[in-house]
Parts: sequence; structure tokens; C-alpha cells
Amino acid sequence: MSSSIRLTAIRGIPEVRPGDDIGVMISRAAGGMKFKLTDGDIVVVAQKIISKAEGRLVNLESIAPSEFAHEIARGQNRDPRLIEVILSESTNIVRMDGQVLIAETRHGLICANAGVDRSNVIGENWVSLLPFAPDDSALLLKTRLAELLKVNVAVIITDTFGRPWREGLVNVAIGVAGMKPLKDFRGKMDDHGKELSATVLAVADEIAAATGLLMKKTSRIPVVVVRGFYFDHGEGSAKELVRAKERDLFR
Repeated sequence: MSSSIRLTAIRGIPEVRPGDDIGVMISRAAGGMKFKLTDGDIVVVAQKIISKAEGRLVNLESIAPSEFAHEIARGQNRDPRLIEVILSESTNIVRMDGQVLIAETRHGLICANAGVDRSNVIGENWVSLLPFAPDDSALLLKTRLAELLKVNVAVIITDTFGRPWREGLVNVAIGVAGMKPLKDFRGKMDDHGKELSATVLAVADEIAAATGLLMKKTSRIPVVVVRGFYFDHGEGSAKELVRAKERDLFR
């Protein structure tokens, strides 16, 4: 076990546009910092740059809102075009009041506005959507970094979510490649010889939350490298972090 974990912000990544090669951009930015990726690093990437590179952007001027979208928009004093995009990215509206719309996305994620976001997107009428398949996006980036830099790293793609019972927002993992996102301690003994029966740590979420200390909305730092955390290698998926509906007491 390591006694310390190092977080390094990768600076100098330019504005990302559809079609950009995120692996090349990370490699160049890290090289400009004289920072060398090594085997066992975890490359944590903000969802927004993945979405931009994949062209997951929508111009609201192209949207014709439905009457249902207009109805919700009137109740929330919001743009009905934005509401229509949120609905199109949702499979279910979980909760809604005069200010908040919590939806289930096609990925099974439960989050505000189905992950549709206006922040850090160029253009008044443009919004970003979540990556179509975040685990696949993470795997593609992991593979690309291996090609470019000859390193075996894990990749986590993050987004910022609220949480039941807690105020404030934290980064969570929505895409994972090269690591197991959960660490199961059930059946092991604690320091006092008692068997653990319910302890399963969401290590990918813990890593994501830690990098959020550097990935601020206004800092232009969309990539953080985590070094010194010894994770379980394997073909993990962020879907493992999503609680099944029948076990979700908040729905």
C-alpha cells in the first residue's frame, strides 16, 4: 500500500472541438509540462471534453419543443428548447419541482437535467450532452494513450452530480476502463476481528471526487493524473456503480 497519492493537473489543453484527438492533446500537454505518464497511473478526464470531441453538442436553435416541454418550461421558467433536449436524453423523469429536473439517462445514470449542460460550451445557444457510451470512450482513450506513450494506464471519465441527503456537488465516475470501479471487502475481517458484511467501496467515485479539487468549473483543467493508488486492474465498467432500480430507495 502507498502512503501517499499524488494528483497532477494537466495544464495547457486547448479548447476541444468535434473530431479532436483527446489522447494527442493530453500527450502534448503533459509533454509541455515535462510530465511523463507511467504504468499504473489513472488518467481522469472531465466528461465535457470527451463530449466535445465526440460531437455531442446541440444547438438549441435547431430544436422544436413539444407541448410537454413547454409545460415543464413554464413551471420552471426555463427555455423549452433546453427542456426538450433534456427529455430526449432521458428515459424517465425521476423527480421534478419548480426548479429541479432529475432524470434517468439512457446510461441508467440519475442526475440533474439528464447531464445536459450549458456551461463551458462556446456559443449562447449550444449545450453539451453526455458521451453516448462513456465506458467505450474511456477504453478508446486508454488504448490511444497506450499507442502514443507505450503506457498501461486506467481511465476514468467524470461528471459532476448532486447526491441524496447531501448538499453540494462532487465528481463521480461515469466511464471507466482498465480498473475495477468497486472494491469488495465483504467477508474480510476488520481490525477487531469482526467480519465485514456490507463494505463495498466505490473507489472510482472516490478517485473522481478527489480530482474534482483540481478540476474546477473555471480552472480550465479537464484532466488530472492520479499516481500512487494501487487499484484492481481489469475490465471494469462505470455501470457497476449504478444501483439497480429495485434496490434504490430514493425512487
